[in-house]
Amino acid sequence: MKNLVYLILFISISINSASYGQKARKKETITIQTSAECGQCKTRIESKLNYTKGILFAELDLETKKATVKYKTKKIDAEKIKKLIATIGYDADEVKAKKEDVEKLPKCCQPEGMNKQ
Repeated sequence: MKNLVYLILFISISINSASYGQKARKKETITIQTSAECGQCKTRIESKLNYTKGILFAELDLETKKATVKYKTKKIDAEKIKKLIATIGYDADEVKAKKEDVEKLPKCCQPEGMNKQ
Protein backbone atom coordinates (compact mmCIF):
# COMPACT_ATOMS: atom_id res chain seq x y z
CA MET A 1 0.00 0.00 0.00
CA LYS A 2 2.84 2.37 0.89
CA ASN A 3 4.49 1.68 -2.49
CA LEU A 4 1.20 2.45 -4.25
CA VAL A 5 0.99 5.86 -2.53
CA TYR A 6 4.57 6.65 -3.58
CA LEU A 7 3.84 5.54 -7.14
CA ILE A 8 0.76 7.76 -7.35
CA LEU A 9 2.70 10.69 -5.89
CA PHE A 10 5.53 10.15 -8.37
CA ILE A 11 3.13 9.99 -11.34
CA SER A 12 1.33 13.12 -10.17
CA ILE A 13 4.60 15.06 -9.89
CA SER A 14 5.73 13.78 -13.29
CA ILE A 15 2.50 14.88 -14.97
CA ASN A 16 2.70 18.33 -13.39
CA SER A 17 6.32 18.70 -14.50
CA ALA A 18 5.48 17.64 -18.04
CA SER A 19 2.57 20.06 -18.32
CA TYR A 20 4.75 22.88 -16.95
CA GLY A 21 7.21 22.24 -19.80
CA GLN A 22 4.37 22.50 -22.31
CA LYS A 23 3.16 25.77 -20.80
CA ALA A 24 6.64 27.23 -21.20
CA ARG A 25 6.45 26.53 -24.94
CA LYS A 26 3.21 28.44 -25.40
CA LYS A 27 5.31 31.57 -25.82
CA GLU A 28 8.12 31.96 -28.33
CA THR A 29 10.56 34.72 -29.20
CA ILE A 30 11.87 35.17 -32.72
CA THR A 31 14.20 37.61 -34.42
CA ILE A 32 13.27 38.75 -37.92
CA GLN A 33 15.58 40.59 -40.34
CA THR A 34 13.64 43.49 -41.89
CA SER A 35 14.26 46.14 -44.52
CA ALA A 36 13.47 49.02 -42.15
CA GLU A 37 15.28 52.29 -42.90
CA CYS A 38 14.48 54.93 -40.26
CA GLY A 39 12.69 55.87 -37.05
CA GLN A 40 9.35 56.05 -38.87
CA CYS A 41 9.85 52.44 -39.95
CA LYS A 42 10.56 51.45 -36.35
CA THR A 43 7.38 53.15 -35.14
CA ARG A 44 5.28 51.69 -37.96
CA ILE A 45 6.50 48.10 -37.44
CA GLU A 46 6.40 48.17 -33.63
CA SER A 47 2.93 49.76 -33.58
CA LYS A 48 1.46 47.21 -35.98
CA LEU A 49 3.02 44.25 -34.17
CA ASN A 50 2.38 45.41 -30.61
CA TYR A 51 -1.32 45.88 -31.37
CA THR A 52 -1.73 42.47 -33.02
CA LYS A 53 -3.58 39.78 -31.09
CA GLY A 54 -1.16 37.13 -29.82
CA ILE A 55 1.94 39.32 -29.89
CA LEU A 56 3.19 40.15 -26.41
CA PHE A 57 6.15 42.35 -27.30
CA ALA A 58 7.84 43.65 -30.43
CA GLU A 59 10.89 45.88 -30.77
CA LEU A 60 12.96 46.85 -33.79
CA ASP A 61 16.69 47.54 -33.50
CA LEU A 62 17.40 50.08 -36.23
CA GLU A 63 21.14 49.42 -36.29
CA THR A 64 20.69 45.76 -37.19
CA LYS A 65 17.21 46.16 -38.74
CA LYS A 66 16.13 43.14 -36.68
CA ALA A 67 12.75 42.88 -35.00
CA THR A 68 12.50 40.84 -31.82
CA VAL A 69 9.00 39.50 -31.31
CA LYS A 70 7.61 37.56 -28.34
CA TYR A 71 4.28 35.90 -29.12
CA LYS A 72 1.73 33.30 -28.02
CA THR A 73 2.00 30.23 -30.22
CA LYS A 74 -1.71 29.41 -29.86
CA LYS A 75 -2.71 32.80 -31.29
CA ILE A 76 -0.15 33.48 -34.04
CA ASP A 77 2.90 31.87 -35.62
CA ALA A 78 6.22 33.13 -36.97
CA GLU A 79 5.10 32.90 -40.60
CA LYS A 80 2.03 35.07 -39.96
CA ILE A 81 4.20 37.64 -38.18
CA LYS A 82 6.56 37.80 -41.16
CA LYS A 83 3.62 38.16 -43.56
CA LEU A 84 2.21 40.94 -41.40
CA ILE A 85 5.50 42.85 -41.59
CA ALA A 86 5.54 42.32 -45.37
CA THR A 87 2.01 43.74 -45.74
CA ILE A 88 3.21 46.93 -44.04
CA GLY A 89 5.82 47.23 -46.81
CA TYR A 90 8.97 45.70 -45.33
CA ASP A 91 10.84 42.50 -46.10
CA ALA A 92 10.80 40.02 -43.22
CA ASP A 93 13.48 37.33 -43.56
CA GLU A 94 12.54 35.29 -46.63
CA VAL A 95 9.09 36.93 -46.95
CA LYS A 96 9.44 39.83 -49.37
CA ALA A 97 7.11 42.84 -49.36
CA LYS A 98 5.06 43.41 -52.49
CA LYS A 99 6.16 46.37 -54.60
CA GLU A 100 2.78 48.10 -54.20
CA ASP A 101 3.04 47.86 -50.39
CA VAL A 102 6.58 49.29 -50.44
CA GLU A 103 5.45 52.16 -52.66
CA LYS A 104 2.80 53.14 -50.07
CA LEU A 105 5.59 53.90 -47.57
CA PRO A 106 7.04 57.42 -47.27
CA LYS A 107 10.12 57.85 -49.52
CA CYS A 108 12.47 57.82 -46.52
CA CYS A 109 11.17 54.38 -45.56
CA GLN A 110 11.59 52.79 -48.97
CA PRO A 111 14.74 50.84 -49.77
CA GLU A 112 17.35 52.86 -51.67
CA GLY A 113 16.61 51.17 -54.99
CA MET A 114 12.93 52.11 -54.82
CA ASN A 115 13.72 55.87 -54.56
CA LYS A 116 15.65 55.98 -57.80
CA GLN A 117 13.83 56.33 -61.08
